[in-house]
Amino acid sequence: MNSVFSGWNRWAAFALAATVGAGLLVGCAGVDLGGDPTKIVAERAQARWDALVKADLKEAYAFVSPTSRQTYSWEIYRGAVRGGFWKKATVDKVACPSKDSCEVDVTIEYAHRGSQLKTPVRESWVRQDGEWWYVLKSL
Repeated sequence: MNSVFSGWNRWAAFALAATVGAGLLVGCAGVDLGGDPTKIVAERAQARWDALVKADLKEAYAFVSPTSRQTYSWEIYRGAVRGGFWKKATVDKVACPSKDSCEVDVTIEYAHRGSQLKTPVRESWVRQDGEWWYVLKSL
C-alpha cells in the first residue's frame, strides 16, 4: 500500500503541522482576550459608584483591590465611607496609560446644605490577577 503520508512524507507533514500549530499559539499569546480595558474599567467603575449611590457598601467594597484590602479591612472601610451621601455618579472618561493601570474621571452628584452639587473625581484602577480593581488611596 503506497500512502502519501508514508515514511518520510508522514514525518514532513507532522513537522509542518507542528510548526504551523506552534506559530498559531505564539500568535495568540500576544493577544489580550479580556477585551478593551477602557470599556471593562468604565463598567466596573460605574458599577462601584452605583453601589455607593445605593448605599450598598459591601458591594462597593468588592471592587477594592486586594492590595488596598490588606491596608483597609472591611471594618475600616465601613466605618469611613458614608453610605447614602451620593445621589448620582457618572463615569466620564477612562484613560489607560499602561496595560495594567487606568485613570477614571467620574462626576459625582450630592446634596449639601440644601444644594445639589457636582464634583469631578479621578480614580485609579489596576489590573491584578486578570481582574480590574479600584485603588483606595486613603480613607
